[in-house]
Amino acid sequence: MSAISVGQSVVLGVVEGLTEFLPVSSTGHLKITEGLMGIPVDDKSVVGFSAVIQVGAIAAVLLYFFKDIRRIVTAWFRGLTNKEERYHHDYKFA
Repeated sequence: MSAISVGQSVVLGVVEGLTEFLPVSSTGHLKITEGLMGIPVDDKSVVGFSAVIQVGAIAAVLLYFFKDIRRIVTAWFRGLTNKEERYHHDYKFA
């Protein structure tokens, strides 16, 4: 028997998705939600599930901002070899 049901995993996924962009700990929100639902927070399968959905949330953020990240990293590398590029906003941001 699994420590987390399908319904509980959906609720935890929604909590992770909604709190990932907040300037507070999404892990804390997951632990609070797990406690409120009576899920054993120290169970290895629960800890593993939390890690997997957090990796998924981080991957989604990286995918969403990929073009911006690429633009900023490219500007930084250009600025390393070209002094004029160092005045560009993206170089300064990097």
